[in-house]
Amino acid sequence: MRIATWNINSVTARLPKLLEWLESAKPDVVCLQELKCAADAFPYEEVRALGYETEAHGTGRWNGVAILSRVGLADVLRGLPDQPGYLADGALLPEQEPRAIAATCGPVRVWSVYVPNGREVDHPHYRYKLDWLETLRQGIAADAAGERPFAVLGDFNVAPTDEDVFDVAAFEGQTHVTEPERQALADLRAAGLADVLPRPLKYDRPYTYWDYRQLAFPKNRGMRIDLVYGNAPFTAAVSDAYVDREARKGKGTSDHAPVVVDLNL
Repeated sequence: MRIATWNINSVTARLPKLLEWLESAKPDVVCLQELKCAADAFPYEEVRALGYETEAHGTGRWNGVAILSRVGLADVLRGLPDQPGYLADGALLPEQEPRAIAATCGPVRVWSVYVPNGREVDHPHYRYKLDWLETLRQGIAADAAGERPFAVLGDFNVAPTDEDVFDVAAFEGQTHVTEPERQALADLRAAGLADVLPRPLKYDRPYTYWDYRQLAFPKNRGMRIDLVYGNAPFTAAVSDAYVDREARKGKGTSDHAPVVVDLNL
């Protein structure tokens, strides 16, 4: 069974790339993030033609998540239980952004998540990010401790260690590398999950994101922020894991690459 996660950075803009990749990589399950489209605007028919059912959660703005599966899609849950909200204009009533969706795909239960960016350390969005990660920890605890293979996949917007960025000094004082963010990931793993480390074919550091600017991708000035966290039954079944750098090459690509995990189940 092949499971992947990919921040697609607009499913509408990247649809040709997505369809091409689905045909070549042949994943059984794909977790997508940053759809940037409403759920009813997702290209369901195009991916259905390749054999995939889809469940999407999006409002047409900057977020949005989906799960594509050709091994079944059941028990779908949109949004985290008690998910915190965020409104930039300071409104009193919080708004729950479409950042999480869960489903059971064959023998595996998965969450596709798009963790808030955090913006700046002294910005309210940073506190929102930490609160969101804590809510995720609480929401996945039961599945993480269960006997069914289970994984949380997605864009976590946190580099777990200094080795997961091309130059930690370049990120000093910025989000994605702070101790509270990394501690939030550690707390998530402590709930019963482990990081499924990619094993790249060429590069020592398996980054998953490269800025579009300043030749970041050709220079491999990247970050590993797209992660797969699996429980013990999931990680025990892993036979291979890698970052598909080929999908990041060329024009019109996402600024993220897919992370692919093969399982023997």
